[in-house]
Amino acid sequence: MKKLILIIVSVLLLSLITFFMARLAPGDPLVSYYGDRVERMSMDERQHAIERLGLDGPILEQYVDWLKAALHGDFGISFKYKQDVLTVISGRLLNTLLLGGIGFILTFAFALLLAVVCAYKENTLLDRAICKVGTITSCIPEFWLSLVLILLFGVTWHLLPSSGAYALGMSHSVASRITHLILPLSVVVLSHLWYYAYMLRNKLLDETRQEYVLLARAKGLTRRQVMWKHCVRNLLPTMIAIMAISINHILGGTYIIEMVFSYPGIGTLSFESAKYHDYNMLMVLVIITGIIVIVGNILGQTISERIDYRMRAPESDGDLFADEKEVSRNA
Repeated sequence: MKKLILIIVSVLLLSLITFFMARLAPGDPLVSYYGDRVERMSMDERQHAIERLGLDGPILEQYVDWLKAALHGDFGISFKYKQDVLTVISGRLLNTLLLGGIGFILTFAFALLLAVVCAYKENTLLDRAICKVGTITSCIPEFWLSLVLILLFGVTWHLLPSSGAYALGMSHSVASRITHLILPLSVVVLSHLWYYAYMLRNKLLDETRQEYVLLARAKGLTRRQVMWKHCVRNLLPTMIAIMAISINHILGGTYIIEMVFSYPGIGTLSFESAKYHDYNMLMVLVIITGIIVIVGNILGQTISERIDYRMRAPESDGDLFADEKEVSRNA
């Protein structure tokens, strides 16, 4: 219940801050809805348009009206697309979930693999080479790497499509979606891979220097068995915590990559809604992104507490021996 209340309060604060920032930002939201016709409007017509879109009155009053409607499932219409906000978003959400979700999984799968290889081959030529190459790739900006891949694979060699989520009229084709995912997915993985692989490598090296490793080797276990059965297993709580914290990092990078590749996802939609002052669209997109980040962090913390008792809060205030009692119960 505490975590549920925390999520609700966080989302409310996020919506409040976003609403005020969007309303106070310079620009004319009527241009998004009416286009060039705004310049030919009289003062009466302009006032009528403002009232029609619900942009009249104090900002706090506008927020209360929006919140009441949102609690009943009415998030308004998009100023740019002239459709219900949820209808527009539903057509783009799957694309972002595919790109961000697959990229997230591949990033940490390869990061763990690289961490194990580097820890197993510590201070060897292979370890130093991976560290050097990884450091270089992690310093390359996402938008620059995206442009280079588009230039090579899309323009010069004509091997892969450089924009869109699928070919025209082939939205149900799995093969078309896969080919359109290759380039943006490569950027998502390469941009974040070494950053997390390096952290996991250092944590794994700390585990290999623990006393239980010497005990396991003394019992006759091989280095490979110790690494996978003990060190990697003890690394999992740390890895889960890093994964939870990294959601906003990878999700933000996904949004940038979507814009460069003209990928029809939530990132491109967020940029358009901010550019054209599409207030209703922007509110829902920010709330969706905020919920994903907040829930991801809380979920990661909960899973880590279940795996590692040392991360749990004491059961009672002032009990200095709560952790020792937990160890006794587990024993």
